[in-house]
Amino acid sequence: MAGPDLETVVQAGYGFDGPVLEIGAAAIGGKTHPAARVRIPLQMVSRHGLVAGATGTGKTKTLQLLTEQLSDAGVPVFLVDIKGDISGLGAPGQANDRINARLEQVGMKDWAPQAYPVEFLTLEKGGRGVRLRATVGSFGPILLSKVLQLNETQESVLSLVFKYADDQQLPLVDLSDLRATLNFLNGDGGKQAMAEYGGLSSATVGVILRKIVELEQQGAESFFGQPEFDVEDLLETRAGRGLVSILEVADMQDRPKLFSTFMMWLLAEVYHDLPEVGDLDKPKFVFFFDEAHLLFEEANKSFLDQIEMVVRLVRSKGVGVYFVTQSPEDVPPKVLAQLGNRVQHALRAFTPNDQKMIDDTARTFPTTKLYDVATELTSLGIGEGLVTVLGPNGVPTPTVHCVMRPPRSLMAQLDPAAFAAIVSASKLVTEYAADVDPQSAKEMLAGRMAEAQTQAAAAQVQAQAQAAAAKTQAQIEKQYAQQAAASQRAYEKAQADAARAEARDQARAQRSSRSGGYSGGSGGGFDLGQAAKIGAEVIRSPAANTLLRGIFGTLTGSPARRTRRRR
Repeated sequence: MAGPDLETVVQAGYGFDGPVLEIGAAAIGGKTHPAARVRIPLQMVSRHGLVAGATGTGKTKTLQLLTEQLSDAGVPVFLVDIKGDISGLGAPGQANDRINARLEQVGMKDWAPQAYPVEFLTLEKGGRGVRLRATVGSFGPILLSKVLQLNETQESVLSLVFKYADDQQLPLVDLSDLRATLNFLNGDGGKQAMAEYGGLSSATVGVILRKIVELEQQGAESFFGQPEFDVEDLLETRAGRGLVSILEVADMQDRPKLFSTFMMWLLAEVYHDLPEVGDLDKPKFVFFFDEAHLLFEEANKSFLDQIEMVVRLVRSKGVGVYFVTQSPEDVPPKVLAQLGNRVQHALRAFTPNDQKMIDDTARTFPTTKLYDVATELTSLGIGEGLVTVLGPNGVPTPTVHCVMRPPRSLMAQLDPAAFAAIVSASKLVTEYAADVDPQSAKEMLAGRMAEAQTQAAAAQVQAQAQAAAAKTQAQIEKQYAQQAAASQRAYEKAQADAARAEARDQARAQRSSRSGGYSGGSGGGFDLGQAAKIGAEVIRSPAANTLLRGIFGTLTGSPARRTRRRR
């Protein structure tokens, strides 16, 4: 297609009214057309995007170019500096032959060196910049499971632990709080407390504890704690320009999953903290997610679902999210489908799989008669890319081969002295420098366990006292029972003796009645005792004596007769 036709297509597709981000000029057949300006409507930046391409194709400079223009428009930006060269945003650029040639190629006549307001962030304790921390509680079980590389079963157990901590108002500030909570719940008292949650497997708890120890050995304990970073500090403007917050992770390349997951936490915090605003004339905040493939590697379903949800909903908060990676295939399809603005730098085909990936990538661009997209993808030069964006009406623009404009800031690593000067001038560095150790789950559980032990000891003393009292009472009751039994036996014996005596008396009376017809009782019969008394008196009388002597004398004879008989 001839040049004028390209310019007509580009001007029709990219000739937006209102504020825009200037990306560069369209090119075809090896020729750049300065009049065919490729741009992104500022109001559509919050529709998210993808910046992809092989290593060394210019992705970082594209980020730098977009960041500068967003800052000029008063939009705060967050991005990650993995190699250290994005730090150059804090210093003005320096013209050279390559820059001058690119300026002439794209027809950019208003280029001037410019430094931008930057804050350097660090995850390392003692690192250079504002300390970036999160509490374990706000990090949450899903992101923490990603860092710990837990499977779905282990993640579900970790979620129960977080639920218990929330219900019991146990702040999980750092990893030691999480370890203390896991150990408590794995003990006797904790197992009883977790019964209503379904219980915990001791083996699973052991795996999680070992994973936490491994994470601590990697220095991750410095990532968690207080004061927690306030995302509002990312949303500043300075002298009308949006603040550029740069997370320096050049010394963390051996722990990529850790810092990539931490970036996801930061984005999730932005989503939770910002209010709904709908469609705005310009975004409130733009988040560049560099090395995005690290975020999605080995991610389980719950983690991917969370990313998809945040990306889908954060747009209504006025936030644009841009994933930066080598291939579009690094991004899950459900997330990729939500990225309306795309800059695709060159891809390289060294294997059949690479060629398949290029063909698949080509099919994701809008159909165009200007280019063979698959061919263009492998022939793009450094600082060039295939571009398609969403227009104000939500329709994708034509796919064009774009030659990028050069950034205004320094396209190199910031000088150490200049870096140190920016860090020392930051008020946020001092605010977040010192660690704070508040009362949290570890201390609260220790206090509760100590209180439980005190209560247990008091209960034991009380139980011992109650046991001693019960023993004494039992002895008293035993003695009383023995005495009562003895008294009962004595009473029964007395009753038996009385009954026997009465029986003897009755028997005696009956015998007397049978022998004499008299009754010895006191009833209406003859009184034998009285008769005996009267009889005794009669016998003792003189008349009775004379009568008795006469009677006995007659019976026995006279004394002389008795004497004669003896002879």
